[in-house]
Amino acid sequence: MTGFVYAPPADAPVVIHADDQVLIVDKQAGLLSVPGRGEDRADCLIARLRVGFPTVLLVHRLDLDTSGVMVFALTPHAQRHLSKQFEERRTRKVYVARLAGRLQPDTGRVDLPLIVDWPNRPRQKVDHVEGRAAQTDWRVVRASEDETRVRLMPVTGRSHQLRVHMAETGHPILGDPLYATGAAADHPRLMLHAESLRFRHPDSEVQIGFSAPVPF
Repeated sequence: MTGFVYAPPADAPVVIHADDQVLIVDKQAGLLSVPGRGEDRADCLIARLRVGFPTVLLVHRLDLDTSGVMVFALTPHAQRHLSKQFEERRTRKVYVARLAGRLQPDTGRVDLPLIVDWPNRPRQKVDHVEGRAAQTDWRVVRASEDETRVRLMPVTGRSHQLRVHMAETGHPILGDPLYATGAAADHPRLMLHAESLRFRHPDSEVQIGFSAPVPF
């Protein structure tokens, strides 16, 4: 990532749903969820949303390179309620990814503990001694010898979890600047998209779900 220049997309955030408690948006690839270090990384999704929704509060994040559904809170009550659901793994997240090569079998689970790779951060790595438990379920949508489209269902929510887990299967996510190499890395963006998210509404406790179309 040396020499990386932050050049976020200019388009305004796509609002999928808003009520008095929650705000659901489709985050663009290449846009930080929250401000990064330095003035050149102040432009981010939450800052853009604050213009129209001044009370917006963070609940979770998506990586800079990942697109798709994010939920934000609009009140402290909603933030506490939603954060607890994420903490207790009561939300359901589904991602779509394009992987290098043919992933087999058609369904499975990666169960590999992860820890930050300090000398090479923000990279993460597998560590069976000190790593935190991390599990990802996968289901193949379609596959050829060169590429596999999968749905990924993270059981846990570790940093870079889907990216490291897929790389560890030998089938990195296409366009991944950290974990793919050669032709697999040579794509215009990271081919990872948060397709859908389900959670309980902080007011009604009713289970609701939202999705964003896959852009690749």
